[in-house]
Amino acid sequence: MLELLTAGGWLMILIVLSSVVALAICIERLYTLNPKKIAPPHLLATVWKQLKAGEMDANRLKALKQSSPLGRILAAGLGNAYHGREVMKESIEEAASHVVHDLERYLNTLGTIAAIAPLLGLLGTVVGMIKVFAEIMAQGTGNASVLAGGISEALITTAAGLTVAIPALAMHRYFIGKIDAIVVELEQETIKLVDALHSEDNAEENR
Repeated sequence: MLELLTAGGWLMILIVLSSVVALAICIERLYTLNPKKIAPPHLLATVWKQLKAGEMDANRLKALKQSSPLGRILAAGLGNAYHGREVMKESIEEAASHVVHDLERYLNTLGTIAAIAPLLGLLGTVVGMIKVFAEIMAQGTGNASVLAGGISEALITTAAGLTVAIPALAMHRYFIGKIDAIVVELEQETIKLVDALHSEDNAEENR
């Protein structure tokens, strides 16, 4: 491996660093984007039970906000629940935008690595071929080892760049799809709360 890195030239350092950053982002996002942590399965039922029992005070609302991303969104809605349906929905949308921003953290970096890694490999190819032609101009085609070294550098950096870019791109698409699914689930849960609260209010007004 060390021989390959050495043969690839100085651009291999950038490609290896890119691979380390991409791997770190993938591990961090795999750990963070856990649907059960983002939207705990029974959270909405627990919140509704507390609301019906009149137990949702300021301390419970604060604890709900800190419990999970879904809790943060629900707490934003509940904090404005008595200002009307539209105000509640606006506060939920604002909180949700912050949550989505947190879910997408580092994905721009991962996408950038997926785009740049092949270009670094291509640059290594160009640099290697320039060396090859420089040696041909200086020594002719008689020194096969020097020519092979330049071509080897070109091929190694190209392969390394693609090796980093392909998994990075695949994981970037995977995380985007996963976030989209999580966002849909968050929307469904918050809509249930909004509808339930305001249907209760409407029922009380009609009595």
